[in-house]
Amino acid sequence: MVSRITPSPKRLASAAAIAAAAVLALTMAAPAQAAPKAPHPANGPTVDIQLLSFNDFHGNLEAPGGSSGRLVVDHRLADGATTPTDVTANVGGVEYLATHLAQARQGHPYSLTVAAGDLIGASPLLSGAFHDEPSILAMNTLKLDVSAVGNHEFDEGYQELQRMANGGCIADGDGANNQNSCPDGVFPGASFDYLAANVVKSGTDETILPAYAIKNINGVKIGFIGMTLKDTPSIVTAAGVAGLEFRDEVATANALVPVLREQGVNAIVVLVHQGGAPGQQTWYHDGTAYTVNPSYDAACANGAQLDPSSPIIPIAKNLDPAIDMIVSGHTHQPYVCTITDPAGHDRMVTSASSFGRLYTDTTLTYDRRTQDIVRTSVKSENMLVTRDVAKDRAETAIIDRYRELVAPIASKVIGQITADVTRLQNDAGESALGDLIADAQLADPSVVGPYGAPVIAMMNPGGIRADLTYLASSWGEAPGNVTFEEAFTVQPFNNYLVSLDLTGAQIRQLLAEQWSGPNAAGKKILQVSVGFAYSYSGTTLGEVTLNGQPLEDGATYRVVTNNFLAGGGDGFPTFLDAQNVYFGGLDIDGFAAYLTAHGPYTAGALERITAG
Repeated sequence: MVSRITPSPKRLASAAAIAAAAVLALTMAAPAQAAPKAPHPANGPTVDIQLLSFNDFHGNLEAPGGSSGRLVVDHRLADGATTPTDVTANVGGVEYLATHLAQARQGHPYSLTVAAGDLIGASPLLSGAFHDEPSILAMNTLKLDVSAVGNHEFDEGYQELQRMANGGCIADGDGANNQNSCPDGVFPGASFDYLAANVVKSGTDETILPAYAIKNINGVKIGFIGMTLKDTPSIVTAAGVAGLEFRDEVATANALVPVLREQGVNAIVVLVHQGGAPGQQTWYHDGTAYTVNPSYDAACANGAQLDPSSPIIPIAKNLDPAIDMIVSGHTHQPYVCTITDPAGHDRMVTSASSFGRLYTDTTLTYDRRTQDIVRTSVKSENMLVTRDVAKDRAETAIIDRYRELVAPIASKVIGQITADVTRLQNDAGESALGDLIADAQLADPSVVGPYGAPVIAMMNPGGIRADLTYLASSWGEAPGNVTFEEAFTVQPFNNYLVSLDLTGAQIRQLLAEQWSGPNAAGKKILQVSVGFAYSYSGTTLGEVTLNGQPLEDGATYRVVTNNFLAGGGDGFPTFLDAQNVYFGGLDIDGFAAYLTAHGPYTAGALERITAG
C-alpha cells in the first residue's frame, strides 16, 4: 500500500524560507560542503524499492511516427562499407508504455513510478486540442505517483498548470483556437503529485505547487523533490512565466534535505527537469573502433559518456550527498550514469529520452534500520518501450475517445507536399521546414496592421517539433496530403505571430546572439524567410542582405516572428528593444493557410544561410 503524506502549510513555508536563505547564501559565498554520506553496507533488514521513471512525454498518446518514434539500438557495417549506419527500432506510445510499466511492476511489491517533467506542452493535436487534459488522464491511468514540472508545463501560465494538478474546466469557447476543455463536462486533474520546489510567486516564498512529496510503502519512506530548470523563463513565453520567480536548483533541493529529515525521511530522490547529452559512441566491429551516434544504452557504460558541458553535471556535483539519486530530463537524451557528489561518492543520474520511448528501471535497496538507501546498491537500466506487447485497454479507450472528438479538425487536408519537408539542418543551420515556416509567417496578412507589411521573418528552430512526411496517413489521406493534425504537430504551441520594427544594426545583433550569450554553448540558428540571406564563419557574422541589397544599420525593417521570440526567448533579448509591436493571428493558422495556398509544395535549395 502506498500512502501520500501532504506537507502542512507550515512545513511548506518553512521549506521555502530555508530555500530562500540558501539562495542568498550561495550568492554571497562559496557553498558549504554537506556532511558526507559515505556508501555503506546494509546493517539492518533490507527491502528492494523499484523506481520506474521517464521524462518529456509531451502529450504523445499515440505511438509517435518518423524519427520521433525511433531510437538507435545498434550499428551495422555493410560489406564493403567504411562508415557504420544506425540500426533503429520503432518505440513509444502510451498504450505500450502502460503495458511495459505494468509488466515491470510484477513481482515488485515496493514500486513507484515517477517523471521528470514536460509531461504536457508541445503536444500533438490529440492532446493539445484539449489543453492536454487527455495526457493527464493517461498519466493517471498508467499509475504515475510523482512528477516534477518542466518548462513546458508553463506554456499556458501557472494557473493553467495548477488546473492540470487540481482539476476543473476552462470556459474556452467550446473550441476556440481549435481547443476544447472538458468535452465530457469534467476534468479531475492529476492523481499524482505535481512538484515545483523552485518556482515561487514573485516577491514571496510561496511555491505554486508542493515542493516535495513523501511516499510511504509499508513503512518505507522516500522523499521526492521536484524542480524545473532555473532557466525556464528564457525558453517559455513571457506570459507563461509572468509573476513567477525560478530559483537555483541546487540551493532549493539542498535546503529541503533538512526539512525532509525532520519528518524522518532519509531516502531522498531529486526529479529535475534539466539534463545532459551523451557524446559520440565508440563502436567496435571486427576489432576496429568507429565513432557512431550513441545508442539508447550507450552512456555511460557502453562506449559513450556525457558531454562535459552538460548542465546536469554541475547540478549533480553540488546536490547534498544525502540525496540518493537524480532523475533528469529536458534534453530528450537517454543515459544511465554516475556522477560524484560533493563527498566524492558516485550517485546515479538517469534520463529516459522522450515521448514515452523509454523508461528507466532502477533498484534501490532500503535499509530499514537506517531508513536510508544503500547507495552502493543502486542499479539502473533504460528499457525500450517496444510495440510487440498488448496495448493497455484503458489507455486505448482514452485515445479512442479523444480521437473521435478531434477527428473533424485533425483529418482536414490543408495542402500537399511533393516530398518530405524536414527539420534536418545543413552545416550552416538552415532546414527546409524552417524555410517553409518562415515564408508562411512572412505571407500571413494578420500581422500587417497599421505599420506595414513585414519584409523579414525569423523562426526559432526549437519551435519546429516534427517533420512533414510525404507518406504519413493518419486519417487515410493520400500520400503527400497534409492534414491539419500534421501541421499542428509541427507547430503545436498556439503561439501568436508578432510584427515589429528593428533597425539593421539590431538585426545584426540578433544574428550575433545565435552564438553568443546564453547560446554560446550551443548555436541556435534562426530560420529566415525568402529574400533574406547572411553568412557567418565561426562566431563572426559576414554579409547580410535583403533581396540582394546589403542591410543598412540605420534603416528600419519590419520583422515578423512568434510571441516567444518577440518576448526575448531562446536567448534573443534584442527583440525586446523592438518598436511598433503588433500582434497578429496564431502561427498554426498562418502555416495552414500558406500550405493551402502553395500546394503542392516543393522545398527549395538551402541557400539563405551560409557558413564558412
